Amino acid sequence: MALTEMAIKHLKAKSKLYRVSDGDGLCLEITPAGGKNWRWRYYYQGKEQMLALGKYRFYATG
Repeated sequence: MALTEMAIKHLKAKSKLYRVSDGDGLCLEITPAGGKNWRWRYYYQGKEQMLALGKYRFYATG
């Protein structure tokens, strides 16, 4: 299921780091401090890898 902006805004920090999947290896990592980082999980030469894509930032419009 694709993550919507509203769903991401409602994700709360927990005592341990956790990830919420967006599909096809893309996930949002939520840190105990409340940071939200995009990660992409993929395979290279048969080994699982994870690439950091950057922070999730919400930009208010209006």
